[in-house]
Parts: sequence; C-alpha cells; structure tokens
Amino acid sequence: MSNRITMEELESYLWGSAVLLRTSIDAGAYKQYIFPLLFFKRISDVYDEECEKILKEYDGDESALEWEENHLFMVPKGAHWKDVRAKSENIGAALVDAFAKIQSANPEKLHGVFGDAAWTNKNRLPDRLLKDLIEHFSSKTLSLANCPEDELGQGYEYLIKKFADDSGHTAQEFYTNRTVVHLMTEMLKPQSGESIYDPTCGSAGMLISSIAYLKNKGEEWRNVSVYGQEINALTSAIGRMNLFLHGIKDFEIVNDDTLARPAFIEHGELKKFDIVLANPPYSIKQWDRTSFESDKYGRNFLGTPPQGRADYAFFQHILKSMDSKTGRCAILFPHGVLFRGEEAEMRKKLVETDLIECVIGIGKNLFFNSPMEACIVICRSVKPTNRRGRVLFINAKNEVTRKNSQSYLEDDHINKIASAYYDYKEINEFSKIATIEEIMDNDGKLSISLYVRGELAEETMSSNDAISDWTISQENMWSSINKLNELLEGRLANG
Repeated sequence: MSNRITMEELESYLWGSAVLLRTSIDAGAYKQYIFPLLFFKRISDVYDEECEKILKEYDGDESALEWEENHLFMVPKGAHWKDVRAKSENIGAALVDAFAKIQSANPEKLHGVFGDAAWTNKNRLPDRLLKDLIEHFSSKTLSLANCPEDELGQGYEYLIKKFADDSGHTAQEFYTNRTVVHLMTEMLKPQSGESIYDPTCGSAGMLISSIAYLKNKGEEWRNVSVYGQEINALTSAIGRMNLFLHGIKDFEIVNDDTLARPAFIEHGELKKFDIVLANPPYSIKQWDRTSFESDKYGRNFLGTPPQGRADYAFFQHILKSMDSKTGRCAILFPHGVLFRGEEAEMRKKLVETDLIECVIGIGKNLFFNSPMEACIVICRSVKPTNRRGRVLFINAKNEVTRKNSQSYLEDDHINKIASAYYDYKEINEFSKIATIEEIMDNDGKLSISLYVRGELAEETMSSNDAISDWTISQENMWSSINKLNELLEGRLANG
C-alpha cells in the first residue's frame, strides 16, 4: 500500500539521521555514513516493491524473483536491509558484509559505490548508535510508490546542501551552488541524444541538472549519455548514488585524477562530448606539470600552466574534450584566469582560437565560506556566423539574492543573464560585445571591467592568488640570479 512521503517529511527524515550522529561524528564525515545507509535502504525497499509486482505478474511463481531483468539491482539473500536490522550486535560488520554482497551481485553498476567508511570501528560507531540509525531509516519505506525518483533525488540534494552548510570548507569538494549550476545548464541547452561530461564531477550535480533540464522541458532524457570523473573516492561514490537515486542509469563515473589519467579515451585520443560542464578545483598546486609539458593527448596546445595554478590545464582538457562540431562548454572559474600575468601567453592563444563565446561575471558569496566573485566562461567549437571573431561580456555581479546568510540566483536573474546570452546583444552597463582585435589590443585580457562600463569591480586576486603570484615571482627572480651567477662564474673562469 502506498504511503506517499511529502517533501517536508522526506527532508525531516533525512536530516534526522544526521542529527543522530552529531554527538559522535564530525559534521564533515556525515556523508560517509548517511549516504550509504540511505542508498542501502532505497535498494532494499525498491527490491521488495519489485518482488511484489513480479509475484502478481507471474501468479506467485517465486522463481521469477531470481531473474535479473526484473530488478533494478539484485539483493542477495542475507544482504537485505531487514537482515541487518535483525542484528543486535556487530551491526557494523553486518553492514560491511551486506554492502560487499550487493556490490558483488551488481558488479557493473555498484562496484565501490558504498565507499569504505569505518563501519566496524565501535569507538566511533558503537552498536547502540548504529541500531538507532537503522531504526530511524526503518521508520519509512523508500519504495518508488512512496518516494518517486525525482523526489528522492531532490531530498538527496537537500541533504548534500545541509551537509555543506553544516560542515563548512569540507563541503566545497562536492558542492557547487545549484542555482549557478542551473544557469550554466540553461545556457548550454542540452538536447536529447547528446553526451554530457564533467571532468571534475563531485556529487554529479551538474550532470543531474542537465537531465533535469530535459525532464522539465518534457523532452526525452533516457537517451542522454552521462560521463564524469572525480579524484575523491568518497565524493565519486556519492555522485554515483546521486545519479541512481535520480533515476539516471546510462552513466559512467570514474574515480581517478583527470589531469594525470583521463578516464575517457577513444582511439588513443580524448573522447569527445557534445556538452562539458565543470567547476574545476581552483588553482591547485599539487599536479604533475612535468608530464603535462609533453602530454600525449595534446592538452597543452595553448602552453603549460605554472605549477602554482592548474586552472589552464583543466581549461585545455575541457576544450580538447569538446566535439569538433557540436561541442560547447560552461566552466566556473576564479576571475584570475581572465587577467593573471603568468598565463598571458596561453590566454592570448586561447583568444585567437575564437573558441570563447561568452564571459560572465557572477556575484559574491555564491560559494560556501568564500566571498569571492567567480566567472563562467562559455566556449563553442563552431560559433554561429554572427558570433565569430567576437566575445560577449556580461557583468552579472548584481544579479544575486542574499537571504538567511545564503546567496543564490533567482529565476529572474537566470532568465536575464541567459536572455542576454541567447540574444547576444549589448545592454547598457550589463553586456558588451568585443572583437578579438579589441581584446588583443588589451593584451588578450578578458577582464569584464575592460569591456562593460559602469559600476564594476576592479581586477582583484584572492589572497591565495596573490601569494602564488609572489611565490612565482620570487622563483623567477632567484632563477635569474642563479643564471647570472653562473654566467659571471663562467666569465671569471675564462679570465
């Protein structure tokens, strides 16, 4: 019998599980335990729901229950939620066993999806606490009838956001402000049958937003192929669970380092996609710059970025991943990529390729625990004729609403920005079209304030950028001094 769960009930139910952990687990670690339990409960309840339908369809023939084609996922004997709930001790070990059996029974779909949390650590997770969690989740039945995929997916997104609010900086690795993601999706307009890729996919929010766009338009979305890569193992698992819970089945998420080992290769080259959406990690310093200098996939076609910032490494990876005819991308970057000095030569080459279609500056505080302003760069492999040799700059820094310490874009903001992009038009003190020649006259700089006049922010760097710039300048200075000393020593040696 269906007992439909309202969104308010679902959110309260999900957050209640985290409240149980508060006295024992740091907020940043909630996701390691809550998401696998939620996914386990969902799998078990949907399996039961499927079994009821199968028995009705096959007149009680229990052998039909063993047919994999009748199930979204197989749940082996002894690995059901009810089996773990029946345990009164060593519950963590029972969970580990159940997870392993389910993953083994569904190797292509669920390998590694439950993560590797320390379920058997009784100092952190005593049986009493795990029993409370199991009973809390058991209070509702998460069948498709009670909680359809889209609604459970929304609940999952709610929980991701709550964890981000609660745990601060630890959340940045897997959460991007969803209203900004919606803007990026709205501007790229995914189409049925296309391929969509996120090279730093986190919890897969951008990929899910693309599917949601099609669903909201009433267009076919099941024929869309979704790909992602994520370096953090737990976040990668969260992304896969997120996609499953949203009812998306045609996807491939790989846990690995995109710059060092890109996962999607065809015929010795990077696989090409119709759409690329990304929020790469900002200005990372720990990456293999030496290998990138001679990258076998040609991802250094603009040059090799400085060790202190890998932004243009991700940028070039994305551009090389775009289909040569249909390819388009939207990338969320810090403003520094538009004007920083040590990337000037790469930026000039980028401008000359005529791939950049639009640069959008968005408002402050749209990221957790960071007041920084970011920009969205949109590129297209083949620009419409009337856009070739030109770049649209949009100053949308004032298009933001702040409420209860959170900043976000409202529908009106998204529509205003997207409309200016669609129409590719100039609006006083909001948008401006510049030719490639004009940009090159500005030394290839893409700073929005150089083109859109009005009350605009000056070129500013984050403190990390400033420190990195200073470090790089110091390294260059000492390198020059060492070369000068070597030259003087050589001359002295030669008399």
